[in-house]
Amino acid sequence: MGAGFGFRVTATDGRARTGVIATPRGTIRTPAFMPVGTAATVKAMLPESVAATGADILLGNTYHLMLRPGAERIARLGGLHRFMGWQRPILTDSGGFQVMSLAGLRQLSEEGVRFRSHIDGSAHLLTPERSMEIQRLLGSDIAMAFDECTPFPADEAVARASMERSMRWAARSREAFGDRPGHALFGIQQGSLFRELRAESAARLRAIGFDGYAVGGLAVGEGQAEMFAVLDYAPGMLPADRPRYLMGVGKPDDILGAVERGIDMMDCVLPTRSGRTGQAFTRRGTVNLRNARHADDPRPLDAACTCPACRGYSRAYLHHLVRSGEMLGAMLLTWHNLHYFQELMAGLRAAIAAGRLGAFVADFHALRAEGDIEPLRSGGD
Repeated sequence: MGAGFGFRVTATDGRARTGVIATPRGTIRTPAFMPVGTAATVKAMLPESVAATGADILLGNTYHLMLRPGAERIARLGGLHRFMGWQRPILTDSGGFQVMSLAGLRQLSEEGVRFRSHIDGSAHLLTPERSMEIQRLLGSDIAMAFDECTPFPADEAVARASMERSMRWAARSREAFGDRPGHALFGIQQGSLFRELRAESAARLRAIGFDGYAVGGLAVGEGQAEMFAVLDYAPGMLPADRPRYLMGVGKPDDILGAVERGIDMMDCVLPTRSGRTGQAFTRRGTVNLRNARHADDPRPLDAACTCPACRGYSRAYLHHLVRSGEMLGAMLLTWHNLHYFQELMAGLRAAIAAGRLGAFVADFHALRAEGDIEPLRSGGD
């Protein structure tokens, strides 16, 4: 690993592990959930509010930042940390997932991906070398190798061609990244749902050498059962002494299943996007604050939660904010959701350290099976 970056496992429980990733900008406790700050902001949140939820690291998006406001501009203004007012670690994705999603607006070749901006139609070329340059200009602590996000579903021939291109791009990414003390580069395993392709991808990534490794090409529509089937073997193909990152996950039960299978890091827009649409995650499941049944409910969203939404406001008020389209509703529910996700991660870390992950997972599912909350009684709780 590069100087100033390190990973240490402190406890295991089955395949699950807890530990710490050391960076010059601070320690990341694992398993870790990374809130997504696509355009240099976690939507509806101040940076200090995100930190207050317990987040150790954020994710920034290379594709969006290269288009607006531009990587060179951010570099002139002191880098992404200073630009967005977040001094803890930042991971940036490579832009590969976004450009591969631009159906009809991109052309794929061995060189890279030519595409037109979804903002103004301007033409761009994103290559492994340019992706590394953008992430260097942004100043992220953890950069991701540029890869091709394999479409789903894909037959084995398509998945192999995609994986092999990603491995060639991984080698180019590694060379372009160079030696950057205090900064890390993660490789991305591909291979769709095919075990042999996953094994070959992992072997090629190990031969190149990265500071961490991601399991890519999942959470793209295959469903939880197939995702877990791949996670039953894919993390074990990657070096045990490096962090393992599952990209784009996810729902709370997806997170538990991934952690049980050896994943250390995850990210997803779900808690913030749900907060902006009136959806809240609680210990007893997901609550839709748009529903009329909350209009006269004086209780907090979750009586056991200590976030501002639950400490200071009733379900009735949150319902009113959501139905009225008031921005405070999105702010409070986003804060609550991020708080919930970080409490879930803290609970997982503590359970692994105590050797009681199985009981933690069983309690999680049992509480959700009971439903939202007990029926409203006269006079409230």
